[in-house]
Amino acid sequence: FGIGASYGRGVMICRGGQHYTGPWGPPALYALEGGSIGFQLGVQGTDFVLLVMNPQGAKSLLTSKVKLGADASAAAGPKGRTAEGATDVVMKAEILSYSRNKGLFAGVSLEGSTLRSDGSANEKLYGQKLDAKEIIREGKVKNPSCASELVSLLDKKTPKNLSDPKSLE
Repeated sequence: FGIGASYGRGVMICRGGQHYTGPWGPPALYALEGGSIGFQLGVQGTDFVLLVMNPQGAKSLLTSKVKLGADASAAAGPKGRTAEGATDVVMKAEILSYSRNKGLFAGVSLEGSTLRSDGSANEKLYGQKLDAKEIIREGKVKNPSCASELVSLLDKKTPKNLSDPKSLE
């Protein structure tokens, strides 16, 4: 019996537009914190990417701290997912999560972890103090050059928001 802890850093990125059907916008940097009690002992570092698939997912994450699974519906991304973290085939989860431990990104459930905007990392990336909402929804910054490969890949390979019928018009 023991106590475990995890900490990580990653990005939150949303599609643009009123119904989240536009191109992917600039990333906001986030910190992940979590703990558990059970048959383990140790600390684990995690890199993660969150794909926010609809307005409710964005709203949840853009409000200071959020606990995944309690404050926002999160599911493992479609590749490498486990039964407990799986989303449905038409991608109606609010947030798809991909995380990396020891070198491999896979769809992994981050349920129970707490996310918060990493203000100092965002300031370093964009050269000014911005909160996640200003980056993600208010268009106060453009995509940094270091994010161009990620954004291009997401534009080509990810499905549109299917949770809101109006978004398909």
